Amino acid sequence: MAALQPTSLSKHPLSSGTPTQIFGSKVQSGDFLPTQFRFWTSFRSNTGVKLKASAEPPALTRELKGDEQNGIMEMESGCDLFGKLKNGFLSFKSHKYMENLERYQALAKGQAPKFMVIACADSRVCPSTILGFEPGEAFMVRNVANMVPTYESGPSETNAALEFAVNSLEVENVFIIGHSCCGGIRALMSMQDKAESSSFIRSWVTVGKNAKLSTKAAASNLSFDQQCTHCEKESINNSLLNLLTYPWIEEKVKKGMLSLHGGYYDFVNCTFEKWTLDYKGSIMNGKTRVVVKDRLFWC
Repeated sequence: MAALQPTSLSKHPLSSGTPTQIFGSKVQSGDFLPTQFRFWTSFRSNTGVKLKASAEPPALTRELKGDEQNGIMEMESGCDLFGKLKNGFLSFKSHKYMENLERYQALAKGQAPKFMVIACADSRVCPSTILGFEPGEAFMVRNVANMVPTYESGPSETNAALEFAVNSLEVENVFIIGHSCCGGIRALMSMQDKAESSSFIRSWVTVGKNAKLSTKAAASNLSFDQQCTHCEKESINNSLLNLLTYPWIEEKVKKGMLSLHGGYYDFVNCTFEKWTLDYKGSIMNGKTRVVVKDRLFWC
């Protein structure tokens, strides 16, 4: 038991004389222990408030209500969930960090990645897991449907990351990675052109409207699912062209200091396609169009 001594108060809002119960939790050695608090008030002129904490199970005082039981179950579930993360971290520390301590100490002093990766936020398509990137090898940003807005679109977290990666870290490659069954692309293909919406998702995926238009023109005879697959790849190329709207990116690409790549991960069949934007071919005759080279298919 622990108790706070009475504190003098001229008036107290909890002066009904009825104990108020507040249930919380306390962590001891990784376990959640229900803790019960009671406030006692008095009608005496020198009103006092005592706070007592008890480690006794609440069931000894009164029966828990359904919502309180659910809360404790959720806490225990959360404990198990983060327990898994804890084990994962400790395994990483033992088997990777400590075994490569010199490398990680060097990374603590700075980074010099060769890649800037722009990938989808989808939980199924982590680029480090798929392509084996190690810490320090890729500066990464993930957003809905792995899109890059044009330079004229204004600031966003994606072009802020691009600016830092290209101008400060001086990466040599920007790699845009899309994937199969992309919900963001499906949202883009599903939305009505003139419909008004306050949806953040709708506002964002309109970045790929040109990819949608070219998909509708080239694949109108295909099923909706097939059109979405077509647009998933078309959107990557649209974002590659959008990269060229940034003056400091185009300048480095033109000088051969920076290469722009596209990639597509099909997690249904576990295959990967990679290609590189052909800068000279893409801007031929003053017209910007997608021309790619060095296309590879990994399966």
